[in-house]
Amino acid sequence: MPKVLIITGDAAEDLEVFYPYQRLLEEGYEVDIAAPTVKKLQFVVHDFVDGFDTYTEKPGHSWPADIAFADVDPADYVALVIPGGRAPEYIRNDEHVQRIVQHFFAADAPVAALCHGPLILGGAGVLQGRTSSAYPALAVDVSTAGGTFVDGPDVVDANLVTGRAWPDHPQWFRAFIEQLRKAAPVT
Repeated sequence: MPKVLIITGDAAEDLEVFYPYQRLLEEGYEVDIAAPTVKKLQFVVHDFVDGFDTYTEKPGHSWPADIAFADVDPADYVALVIPGGRAPEYIRNDEHVQRIVQHFFAADAPVAALCHGPLILGGAGVLQGRTSSAYPALAVDVSTAGGTFVDGPDVVDANLVTGRAWPDHPQWFRAFIEQLRKAAPVT
């Protein structure tokens, strides 16, 4: 059974981890969640509240990581998913995260990134010349990393599928699943 890797950490957006995780299982893929260490991760819920200029954050679910970044052999996986939340702010600096992301781009394997996930792409140096969506406040980060920001729910640039945040799940993940089924169908 083909395996897909999700890279994340504490303070990842709850829905942005669980939606892809469960959809991939539903499709018949095996899924591993990688984090800085193998431990129980604490996710958060970002919500949009009237009167606030940005999202709010509340405690979310917890879930165990399957593998540490340092122990990941990206060749064992057919695709990569990068959820948002606050986790990308700190895991983008991890040399193993950068190695993992660079592998998937070099292999032209499907990569899905949502919300703050493109921060990791920028940290890995793979956004140069690419088109990416992200949480709109990150437009400057995408541009600074050499990419072109597009404010859309399902921006596809070759092997990369990006979206703005969890409200984009249906469009974002539909586009990713289409790529994944072509690249590595479940048999």
